[in-house]
Amino acid sequence: MTNVVPLPRPDRPSAPAPEPLWREAAGEVLREERRERGQRIVDVARRAGIAPQYLSEIERGRKDASSEVLSAVGGALGLRMADVASRVADRLSGPVCLAA
Repeated sequence: MTNVVPLPRPDRPSAPAPEPLWREAAGEVLREERRERGQRIVDVARRAGIAPQYLSEIERGRKDASSEVLSAVGGALGLRMADVASRVADRLSGPVCLAA
């Protein structure tokens, strides 16, 4: 039985959740920005010069977009590449608590 998945046991800590991938975080950032602006995928994709289906896959973290494509989509949303990269980095690093 090679498809058996062991159940977590209370006496053993479970493995930490895997970190999100860059493409997943970038897709979330782009989707959130597009939705906040009330724009449709088809309109943003047209301005970026890519297919709407491709933008959908990027937003869902299914495709690894090149820096050129990320820049084009960000530009279509009024974001610089540095803005996109900074937001993705923030999402990947999580919250930071600084003590005085």
